[in-house]
Amino acid sequence: QVQLVESGGGLVQPGGSLTLSCAASGSYFSINTMGWYRQAPGKQRELVADIGSGGIIRYTDSVKGRFTISRDNAKNTVDLQMNSLKPEDTAVYYCNAEIRADFRYLYANYWGKGTLVTVSS
Repeated sequence: QVQLVESGGGLVQPGGSLTLSCAASGSYFSINTMGWYRQAPGKQRELVADIGSGGIIRYTDSVKGRFTISRDNAKNTVDLQMNSLKPEDTAVYYCNAEIRADFRYLYANYWGKGTLVTVSS
């Protein structure tokens, strides 16, 4: 069974930094895109950043210049370095990955359970 396990959330003051990490575990054939989404209270889940298996990166406009996504294909991990955090970054952050569980299957979307990031003084 494929799982995405997140770590690194918590409480941070405005202007501070946090790093989120996500690791894929279990048995699978291959991983395509990995990334991070977030959902703030009362809002829809939105893409924060993602990175393809070839290294192409996307960021939502509100985090450009502040967040950096990186990936280790050998370890099947994806990190999100978050700097200059703002109160509006407060949300539950979810790891996401497109995973092919077996060579016979198509890619499917997998989600972590989420980790809470609170930016507050």
